Amino acid sequence: MSEIAITALRFGLLALLWIFVFSVIGSQGKSLQIARPARLTRRKDKKNAEAATSTTATPVPQRALASKLVVTEGPLTGRSIDLGGQPLLIGRAQDAGLILEDDYASGRHARLFPQGSRWFLEDLGSTNGTFVQGNQLTRTMPIDPGTGIRIGKTVMELKA
Repeated sequence: MSEIAITALRFGLLALLWIFVFSVIGSQGKSLQIARPARLTRRKDKKNAEAATSTTATPVPQRALASKLVVTEGPLTGRSIDLGGQPLLIGRAQDAGLILEDDYASGRHARLFPQGSRWFLEDLGSTNGTFVQGNQLTRTMPIDPGTGIRIGKTVMELKA
């Protein structure tokens, strides 16, 4: 091959490399733009909520933090766990606070944790998912007492 052909191949490969780099950067930019409006919405909602509370003179009563997690369906029906305001790991692992003997539960399936006067549920990347009121959990979500949480065959809810 001639020197010109080799040089042309080198420039061609370099151009392909830069096209690949720019396509990766472009796809990452699109991902970030999709997530951005949700954050802006939350900030606006927070500002509106702060404005609404600053104009009202009546104080909002603090609700009491739920103290128990009760299993309502599944192999552990009737089991009650005192939460004591501490985070609870749920899954098949032996270090979990609620050990589920369920083929549809992951080792470290979900985490229930308090924040302020509310409990929040987070799926820890489980294979079969965590469901709240029949809907699959896709992000950390506040859980009110009486709300059904399903992991595999087990259904549970918070009690005050």
